[in-house]
Amino acid sequence: MCDERIDTGTDMLLASKTDGVGILTLNRPDRRNALAEPMFGALRTALQRFAADHDVGCILLTGAGEAFCAGGDTKEFRQAGAGRRRTFQERYDELLSHTETSRLLHEHPKVSVAAIPGPAVGAGLGLALACDLRIAARGASLVTGWSRLGLSGDYGTTWFLTRLLGPSRALELMMRSEAVDAGLAERLGLVNRVVADADLGAEAMAWARVIASGPTLAWRYMKVNVRAAMQHDLAGALPIETENLVHCTFTQQHREALLALREGRPPLFRSAGP
Repeated sequence: MCDERIDTGTDMLLASKTDGVGILTLNRPDRRNALAEPMFGALRTALQRFAADHDVGCILLTGAGEAFCAGGDTKEFRQAGAGRRRTFQERYDELLSHTETSRLLHEHPKVSVAAIPGPAVGAGLGLALACDLRIAARGASLVTGWSRLGLSGDYGTTWFLTRLLGPSRALELMMRSEAVDAGLAERLGLVNRVVADADLGAEAMAWARVIASGPTLAWRYMKVNVRAAMQHDLAGALPIETENLVHCTFTQQHREALLALREGRPPLFRSAGP
């Protein structure tokens, strides 16, 4: 299937759809894909559009060029704020609005994959961690970075790191601000797969296609179950898990799986519909 280009309202974010995969590319390679103001609204709009699109079964988030994302564009933000001293509330409201992207990714009904070609720094690391799965080029690195600026962290990075690594290691990583190479990131569980730099695009897309062609409604409920497991004890999680499985039994994808089992063939989940 050929790419279907999607207008995001800015060339700083490219969006397209192919083979059931919604592809989002941070597109400021000259600035290592640092986040600028037009990108936040574009990301939110694209994620909401993909959530409502039954033809999209997986989201692939990546960066153009040799970086994933260098974080917020501090130079642009300084220029935007020049000449007027903003209040605490103004800064808070603006940043909280920007970080909504991390929440949308984390809670999105579709499984998301971050393909990391190079450095993912600060807010860029937060976006990568907000995705459900991560595949990194061998030359990629993850950097918290806030300590170098005398800052404490944002975009949900503290929340994600604490759940992935535990509180002590998460705090150390935030404080040190040193680059974590792809190999160590894989051993720590921060990325799922590491591939050769030249293979990242093909490997990430192949993985996303497999996800998009699978039982996407079951994937959706699995995401809910995993979040519930982080928030509840077993007694609280069991009813959620049970309810979600029963929901699955009423789907066309479940019926297609049973039919395929009887007929001795692979299931065609995408053609089965919701």
